[in-house]
Amino acid sequence: MPQVKSGYTIERQGLDLRFRSVTLANREWLAPNYVRVRLTGSDLAGFDSPGADDHMRLFFAAGPTSSVEELRAAPSREYTPLAWGDDWLDVEFAIHGDEGIAAPWAATAPIGSFVGVGGPRGSAVITGTPGSWMLVGDETAIPAIRRFAALIPEGTPARIVVEAVSASDEVEIDAPVDVEWLHRGDAPAGSALIAFLENLKAADAVGDDPFCFIAAEQSIVKPGRALLERWGVDVSKAVVKGYWKRGEAASK
Repeated sequence: MPQVKSGYTIERQGLDLRFRSVTLANREWLAPNYVRVRLTGSDLAGFDSPGADDHMRLFFAAGPTSSVEELRAAPSREYTPLAWGDDWLDVEFAIHGDEGIAAPWAATAPIGSFVGVGGPRGSAVITGTPGSWMLVGDETAIPAIRRFAALIPEGTPARIVVEAVSASDEVEIDAPVDVEWLHRGDAPAGSALIAFLENLKAADAVGDDPFCFIAAEQSIVKPGRALLERWGVDVSKAVVKGYWKRGEAASK
């Protein structure tokens, strides 16, 4: 299928890399295995995240650090900023088990606990207007999907598809179209999304000139790129990535 001319681009923007010291102010469970936390602190003044898929790094030090070097030596994971203000920042975590450092911290750390924030160091920003939207991801991609969904004009052709373990893991996502949920049950993470993507044909394109965001476990990349090829979407005007890799501590 020939590639269509795009009415939008994805522009890369560099940002000043800053490190901030903040504290855990609140947590809200949105589902049994999904939690939103609010971080607060005066260091968040000037924080910005222009791109919906931006990554910042959270540093889980045992307590306040005395230098950037000490902070950067602490265990860390990457997350997408959800929302922020002059002195607050909201982040969401998918919690599955007690492995790693980030999920247990998000689920159980006492209010007032210290955490460091680094970045974002760069953004990928949509400029122009996609003719349609295709947002696909697992639980780790929900924050980015929330932010992309907020950019979709009412009435624009769009599909939003999210994989979770079961119906109890579904969370509310504000979007101009109904969110389609796929439940993988005991199957490997990403399996339901891969089957969904592989079954989409060229004729199933969501609309003209689509922006496609596809993010989940690393195995999603190959079928995601294959879909772009079938739909004639320029890979430079799409986002297809593995947010985490099976067998390794999740980075999202």
